[in-house]
Amino acid sequence: MKKILVTGGAGFIGSHLTEALLTRGDAVTVVDDLSTGTFENLAAVQDHPALTCVEGDIGDPELVSRLTADVDQVYHLAAAVGVALVARQPKETIERNIHPTELLLDAMVERHRDGQPVKFFLASTSEVYGKNPKETFHEEDDLIFGSTTRARWSYGASKAIDEFLALACHRQYGLPVVIGRFFNVVGPRQSGAYGMVLPRFVDAALEGQPLVVHDDGSQIRCFAHVQDVIVAVTQLMETAQAEGRVFNIGSDQPVSIVDLAHRVLAATGSTSAIQYQSYSQAYDADFEDVRRRVPDLTRLHETIPVRNRHDLDAVIQSVIRARKG
Repeated sequence: MKKILVTGGAGFIGSHLTEALLTRGDAVTVVDDLSTGTFENLAAVQDHPALTCVEGDIGDPELVSRLTADVDQVYHLAAAVGVALVARQPKETIERNIHPTELLLDAMVERHRDGQPVKFFLASTSEVYGKNPKETFHEEDDLIFGSTTRARWSYGASKAIDEFLALACHRQYGLPVVIGRFFNVVGPRQSGAYGMVLPRFVDAALEGQPLVVHDDGSQIRCFAHVQDVIVAVTQLMETAQAEGRVFNIGSDQPVSIVDLAHRVLAATGSTSAIQYQSYSQAYDADFEDVRRRVPDLTRLHETIPVRNRHDLDAVIQSVIRARKG
């Protein structure tokens, strides 16, 4: 039995990860400030004897020191969530992404120096690629951000700093770290409140409301089921070859946003209309978006023998079932 700390474990991805770790027999401590997560996400395992839930801010050095004192692994998922939140709270986004990561890594380095290596997973994001215009993104590609006057880029830039910190600890101290860049992870329990497009579309379709598509809807994205992502993450953490490396994690099957809206309408049988909205109406006047975001998964597939089990139709159906309860 491993002792594992999951930060942000009451959130969408964190709760699914926590369930998977408990299922395989680990003891899990979840810490979450509940700013975007809820312990209701852990209702299915709330009485599990190997689960401990802590409401707290991992920006608190004393809390971090206490929670990391005897763990074997740390999965760091706590972060600012969603483009909408980033647009509204850029300062909080930067602070919540960087400072806790620094505190956790400092604690891990101390454990490492004492001869107690703790493996560390950092949940990063496809946002770090910024405005890179490539057809598919590889982990060694340049990161191209917009102007600092565009708050939208603060999220990707701050997560890039997290990656630099984690990789610096690996290079300088030998800390065993693994970094995963998530590409549009979706599934049950995901909220549409922070700009996540698929749950927004499904909710609107089921309620007979218009599906709001930003700009012209030609933006290209890839959507991966959370269960497939969790399998990849946990296998990477058990693979020595993954240490000190960055991995794209998600689906590499592209779809335009307007096509996604049509597929949701077809899957739900909804007669809702599709309504177009400018970025300035949705976020703010200086908002910039990325037209295409597709990952190259070669490194992931060469490192671990897993493939996604859910295609896009299965992903959509999963979200619909969850919304219907």
